[in-house]
Amino acid sequence: MTGLTVLLPPSETKREGGDTDRTLDLRALSFPELGAERAAVITAARSVSSEESSARTALKLGPKSIEERFRNLALDTSGTMPAIDRYTGVLYDPLGALDADATTRAWWFDHVVVQSAMFGPLGGGDPIPAYRLSHDSRLGTVRLASHWPAASARVLAERTAGGLVLDLRSEGYRQLGPVADAVAPRVVSVDGAGRRKALNHWNKTAKGRLVALLGRTGAQVSSMAELVEWASEHGVEFERHDTGWDLVAESLEPATV
Repeated sequence: MTGLTVLLPPSETKREGGDTDRTLDLRALSFPELGAERAAVITAARSVSSEESSARTALKLGPKSIEERFRNLALDTSGTMPAIDRYTGVLYDPLGALDADATTRAWWFDHVVVQSAMFGPLGGGDPIPAYRLSHDSRLGTVRLASHWPAASARVLAERTAGGLVLDLRSEGYRQLGPVADAVAPRVVSVDGAGRRKALNHWNKTAKGRLVALLGRTGAQVSSMAELVEWASEHGVEFERHDTGWDLVAESLEPATV
């Protein structure tokens, strides 16, 4: 696939509910050739989730979140919704996915890939249930750090050949699906004196606002030069530095997007 592919991490928080008439079907997900890998993770996640003690350790669940283990026991029967709707939190909330128009949602479905710990790479429109699993979860004999990288890298390389890959994933999820030659911008804040400071938690907000704007404008780009041109037209600042690119958070304040 040519053009732009935006790689996103999942989020720990997920919207409940979904279409109960459309339960999980691994064949309906993007990259169906990952069916065996997905089934192995699902089986292991069910196993550790079956007991409260094992779930607490494997999934890093505290007293307030221990009930989330039951999500993994109901993966086959829970309702589904598009991945772009399922995930919530600092990165996904700026998208306003549930209220977006059909054209914007279609852009996200076509261009966004989410690197899930449970399902591997997912298309933005893939129907998934709520679940609990992180890149560093411990699933016994299934080690996510060795289970996903080769398979994910293979399908992502096929999908993104000839296009631009904008990698907005956190480091843990990049390791689950390495992509050669992806552009992974550093989100920075620039003060009045021009000093730059890399952002931590709030970098997710800027990334969410960027993906929201890409979708709303129907961005059609296939190179970094074209992305920079698109960004300039919409008041977004990408700046080159010695080892890559900076995305200036202030250029993505709500008033400008």
